[in-house]
Amino acid sequence: MFPQRLKELRKRSGFSQKSLSARLGVSQQAVGKWETGRSSPDPETLAQLAALLNTSTDDLLGLAAVDSAASRRFFGGYEESPIPVVGTVRAGYGALAFEEDYGVEYARVKDPGSYFYLVVKGDSMEPRISDGDLALVHRQPTLENGDLGVMVYGDEGEGTLKKYVLRGNAVILQPFNPAYEPKVLRGEELDKLFIAGKVVETKAKW
Repeated sequence: MFPQRLKELRKRSGFSQKSLSARLGVSQQAVGKWETGRSSPDPETLAQLAALLNTSTDDLLGLAAVDSAASRRFFGGYEESPIPVVGTVRAGYGALAFEEDYGVEYARVKDPGSYFYLVVKGDSMEPRISDGDLALVHRQPTLENGDLGVMVYGDEGEGTLKKYVLRGNAVILQPFNPAYEPKVLRGEELDKLFIAGKVVETKAKW
């Protein structure tokens, strides 16, 4: 029970094995062994784990008898809800399509139906966002200057996660990685820009 519970809570808390091991001061291999049942943490480390994952040691060990209603966790009054995870956002015929179903991930949001998770591809947003990270996106057709958003350029282009910058009559899709050039859109090019939504949160590599 402990290996499965640890993996579940780690993912829900937004930790990768690497980031969790760094917080605990142990190797990534140690965390991997815990999650496969090949070894177990000592009592002190177990207590640290429970604190990091915002739970009790009994719950982590599968000893807590909690019914499904009581096990719901709330933050700011919002229940933790399953949000679909997609791998690709595309635009075609004026609409957005979400492809590559990766299941669900959990988030505490007011209106779960208005959100989706996107698996980030590539390194254009390094060092802040890495390939494989999860971006929580609120579906909306507009962005404010400086927002981080998921946008699709072209009739049937693939979605890209970039900083949305307004400069005069132009829109700049700005990467964080200086090795990549920003995309500047003007005039009729703006008619081919589709905004899928605003990135409200990112999680370490999934």
